[in-house]
Amino acid sequence: MPQLNKLRTALPGRTGGDTALPSFARLRTALTVFFALDGFLFAGWVVRIPAIKHRTGATASTLGLALLGVSAGAVITMMLTGALCRRYGSHAVTVVCGVLLSLGIALPAQAGSALTLGLVLLVFGAAYGGMNVAMNSAAVDLVTAMRRPVMPGFHAAFSFGGMAGAGLGGLVAGSLSPATHLLALTGIGLLVTAVTGPLLLAGRADAAQAARRRTADTGEQPRRMSARTRRVVALFGVIALCTAYGEGALAEWGALHLSQDLLANPGLAAAGYSLFALTMAIGRLSGTALLQRFGQTRTLVAGGLTAAAGMLLGALAPTVWLALLGFAVTGLGLANIFPVAVGRAGALAGPSGVAAASTLGYGGMLLGPPVIGFLADWVSLPAALTTVALLAATAAVLGFAARGAAGTPERFE
Repeated sequence: MPQLNKLRTALPGRTGGDTALPSFARLRTALTVFFALDGFLFAGWVVRIPAIKHRTGATASTLGLALLGVSAGAVITMMLTGALCRRYGSHAVTVVCGVLLSLGIALPAQAGSALTLGLVLLVFGAAYGGMNVAMNSAAVDLVTAMRRPVMPGFHAAFSFGGMAGAGLGGLVAGSLSPATHLLALTGIGLLVTAVTGPLLLAGRADAAQAARRRTADTGEQPRRMSARTRRVVALFGVIALCTAYGEGALAEWGALHLSQDLLANPGLAAAGYSLFALTMAIGRLSGTALLQRFGQTRTLVAGGLTAAAGMLLGALAPTVWLALLGFAVTGLGLANIFPVAVGRAGALAGPSGVAAASTLGYGGMLLGPPVIGFLADWVSLPAALTTVALLAATAAVLGFAARGAAGTPERFE
C-alpha cells in the first residue's frame, strides 16, 4: 500500500491519486500501438523479400548488399535520434517516424534492380531506425515513472505486430503483387498513426511531469555516464546486438530458407516468421513475471541458451516442420533478452543509455541479414543461419558476466 500511494502521488497533474491511473494507461496503450505498428510494417516488408528478390534478379550476395541500405539508413538516424528526442521529445519523434515508415514501406516494391532496391531501403531504414530508438526512449521513461518492469510488454506488441504482418503477407502472397500489398500497408500505417499519434503526443507532458516529481520526491538526479558506465552500457548493447542479429536474420532470411532449402510453399514459408514472432510475443507477455521471479541475469542467460538450441534445429533440420519447431523455440529464447539489455542500460544511464544500447542492438538486427547473405554465398544458407545460435550463446555468456554490473538491480520492486 505505501508503494501504491507513492506511485499515485507521483503521477502528473492530480491531487486525488486514483484518477491519475487512466492517464498512464492511455499513454501506455498508445505507445503499445506504435510498437505493434512497427513490427507489423517491418514484417510486411520481410515476407515479400523472396518475391522482390525474384523481381530484381538479385543473387544472395547482391541482395545482402541491398539490405545494407536498411542498415546504413537506420544506423545513421539512430545516432541522431537521441539528440532529436532531447530537443523535440521522444513522443513527437515517434509519431513523425511512424509517418515516414508508413510511406517508406511502399518503396522497395518499386525497385527494378538490386542497386535501386538498396537506395530506397536507405529511406525505409532511416525511418525504421529512428522510430525504434524514439519508441524505446519513450518506453523507458514510462517504465521509470510507473516503477514496474513493463518493457517486455511493449516488445511483445512488436512481436504480435510482426506476427500479424507476416500472417497477412502469407495470406495475400499468392493473390496480391508486392507493390499492391506494400501500398496497402502504407494506408494502414498512416491511418493508425493519425488515430494514435495525438494520444501519444497528449501524454508527453504527463510523462515529463511524472519524471520531475519522482526526482523531487526521491532525490534522484539525472545520471551522467562515467567511463565505467559507458563500458557497461556498451556491454548491454552488445548483448542486445547478439540477439537482435538473430531476429533480423530470421525476419529476412527465414522465409527464403524454408522455401529455397526445404521447398515450402510461399504461404508456409511466410508462416515461419509468423510462428517465430508468435512465440516471441508469448515469451514477452510472460517477461514481467519472469523478471520479478527469477531476476534479470537468469532470464537473460536461460533465454540465450534456449535460443541457441532452437536455432541449431531451425537451421539444420531436414524437414519444414522441424525447422518451424526450431524457429518457435528460438522465438521463446530471444523474447526477453533485448528488453532486459535495453532496460538495464536505461537503469544505468537513463535515455542516453537507452539510445546507445538500442543503436547497438538494432544495428545487429539490421546488419545481420547482409552478413547472412554473404555467408550464404560462401557456404550455404543453413550454415550461415547457425551464426544466430553462436551469437545467442555469446549473449548468454556476456549476460552472466554482466551480473550485478554497476549496481543495476536484479529484480524490480
